[in-house]
Amino acid sequence: MNSRLLYIIRIFFSYTLVFVFMKPVFMLYNHNEFAANVKDYFEVIAHGLPLDLSTAGYLTAFPLLVILFSTWLKIPHQNYILHIYYGITAFLLSIILCVDCALYSFWQFKLDATVFNYINSPKDMLASVSVGFLVLAFSCILILAAAIFLLLHTANKLKMKARFNQWLTSGLIILLGGIIFLFIRGGVGKSTMNTGVAYYSGTQFLNHAAVNPAFNLLASLTKTTHFDKQYRFYSTNQCALLFKSLHYHTQSVEPEALLNTNRPNVIVIILEGFAATFIEPLGGVKDATPEFNRLAHEGVFFKQCNANSFRTDRGMVCALSGYPSFPQISVMKIPEKSRTMPSLATSFAQAGYHTNFLYGGDINFTNMKSYLLSTGYQSALGDTHFPVSVRRTHAWGVTDVIAFDTLYNQVLAHPLGKPWFTTFLTLASHEPWIVPYHRIENDIRANAMAYTDHCLGQFVEKLKKTPAWKNLLIICIADHGIGYPKGLTEADKRRYHIPMLWLGGAIKCPRIINKLCNQTDLPATLLGQLNLNHQKYSFSRDIMSKNYTYPFSMHTFDNGFAFVDSTGYTVQDFNSGRILTDLPHPSQRRLKLGHAILQTTINDFAKR
Repeated sequence: MNSRLLYIIRIFFSYTLVFVFMKPVFMLYNHNEFAANVKDYFEVIAHGLPLDLSTAGYLTAFPLLVILFSTWLKIPHQNYILHIYYGITAFLLSIILCVDCALYSFWQFKLDATVFNYINSPKDMLASVSVGFLVLAFSCILILAAAIFLLLHTANKLKMKARFNQWLTSGLIILLGGIIFLFIRGGVGKSTMNTGVAYYSGTQFLNHAAVNPAFNLLASLTKTTHFDKQYRFYSTNQCALLFKSLHYHTQSVEPEALLNTNRPNVIVIILEGFAATFIEPLGGVKDATPEFNRLAHEGVFFKQCNANSFRTDRGMVCALSGYPSFPQISVMKIPEKSRTMPSLATSFAQAGYHTNFLYGGDINFTNMKSYLLSTGYQSALGDTHFPVSVRRTHAWGVTDVIAFDTLYNQVLAHPLGKPWFTTFLTLASHEPWIVPYHRIENDIRANAMAYTDHCLGQFVEKLKKTPAWKNLLIICIADHGIGYPKGLTEADKRRYHIPMLWLGGAIKCPRIINKLCNQTDLPATLLGQLNLNHQKYSFSRDIMSKNYTYPFSMHTFDNGFAFVDSTGYTVQDFNSGRILTDLPHPSQRRLKLGHAILQTTINDFAKR
C-alpha cells in the first residue's frame, strides 16, 4: 500500500482506538451509576463507534492536508509540525476524556458546553472535590496524554518512500479524504452526524457511555447561539394556538388570601438541592428533615411544586424571575439577556422595599452577581462579606450554620417601618456533602440535607422570639432536585419534585396546597398576594388566582424536557429523539404542549 496513504489510515485509527478504549474506562469509573454486564460493554462500543469515527475524522483532517501538500511541496519541519499537533490534541483529548469521567457522577450527563459556565470560577468549580482527588485527576490526565501521544508518535514513525507517483498518491489521498469526510458527516443521507446516533438503550447511562465526549462538547458549543433557530417544532400559528391552550395569565383574579397582610417583610430561602426525595411528607426519606416536616404543619405547604431545571444558576432565574429554563442555555450566564428579566427584587424595590441577596459562596460564580444587581437587588453579598476565618468552612464557602446566623442578624438590623425583601441561597447540601453534622450515618447526602434542615429549624425558632416575626413571610424553595435515591434519573418525575413552604407571622393560617405548579409560579403567586403588578412575568402564574385553571409543570434537563399535568407526564430526550417516559398512558398532547412552551419561550428569549 502507498506509504503516505497508510500513514493517514494509521493516524485515523489511532485516534479512533483512543475513543474506543475510553468507553470501558468511563463505564468502570462510573460503575456505581449502573452495573453493566459484558454485553453492555460491547454494545456501548459498537453504538458509539460512528461518533468515534466522526471525531477521529475531524482530528485527522490536519495531518491529511499536510501529507497531501507534501506530495508536491517540501514542507519545512514537517515532522516537527505534526508532532506539535499530536502533542496538543493528545493533551486536549486527555483533559476532555478524564473530566468527562470525573464529572459524570456529579452531573449525570456528558461533558458539554455547560462546563464553560463554571470555568471562570475555578475555585468554586473545584470545590466539590478533595486535594487528593485533584492530584489523582491531574496525574491521570498527564498519563493519558503521554499514552495518546506515544500512540500517535508510533504511527508517525512510518517511513515514507522518497520515490512515488505524485498524481496517483494525491488522487488516493483525496479519495481517502472523501471517505473520512463521510465518517465525519455520518454518511450520504440527509441527516448529519449527531449525538443521537449513539443512543440505543432505555438506560440513559448506556447511551451516555456510548457518546463521544469530544464530539458532544463541540456539538453543544454550536448550540449556544442563534437562539431563534432552536426548538422549531410548529408554524407560528400552530405554536400560538397550542400555547394559548395552556392558559397563562399575567394578572391575578380574586386570589385566595394566604397572608394576613399585603406588606410583609419577605425572605426567600433557596435551599441547595433540597429535593422532595428527602422530605417525608412528600414521600421522601423518613426523618431526614424533621425540622422541615414540623414546619410544614405551621405554614402554607405547596406539595406539588416541580423544579424547572437541574442547576442552581438556572433554578434561581426560574424562581426569582419567573422565567422558564432551557435544556442547554443558562440565562444567568448571558448578561445581555439576564438583565432584561423581570425580578422579584425589581418588583419589591418599585414598591418601596429595600432589597438584598446573601450567599456564603462566591457571588460571582456563574455570573450570579451580574444577574442579581441588574435585576433589582440593591446589594449582593457573598463569601467576602464574611470574616476570612470562616470563608472555607465548607467546600463551597461559608457553611450554612454561620450564613443563617448572618441572615438572622441582618433581619434584626433592619429598621422598623421600612419594608425589606431578602433572598438567601444555602450551599451546604451540595457535593461533596461534607458538613459539621453527623446525625445520619452511611448516607452523606441525606446527612447534608439534615444539616441544612437543622440550620433552617434553628433560624426559624430564633426569629419566632423576635418582634420581626409578626410581619414576616419566609418562603423556602429548592433550586433543583438531585439524583437521589441512587439510580433516580430525569426520566422519573421524582427527580424534579421540590418543596415550597411559606412560613412566618404573616401567614393567615396553615394549609396544604395540592395544586401542581412550577418554580416559575412563585413571583406571580407572591406578588398576587401583595396586590402588586406582575404583568411583566409572562410565564409566571398565580397559583391562588381564579384564572389558574390548567395546573401543569415544565422541567428541562440537559437536552431534554418533562411535561406534567393531571393526565400524567411525558419526558423526551432530544439527543436520541426518544420518549423516555410517557405515563400512565402515551400522550401526544403533553408532548406537543412541551414543544410549544420551548418554542414560545426561546422566541421570547431571542428577542431580548
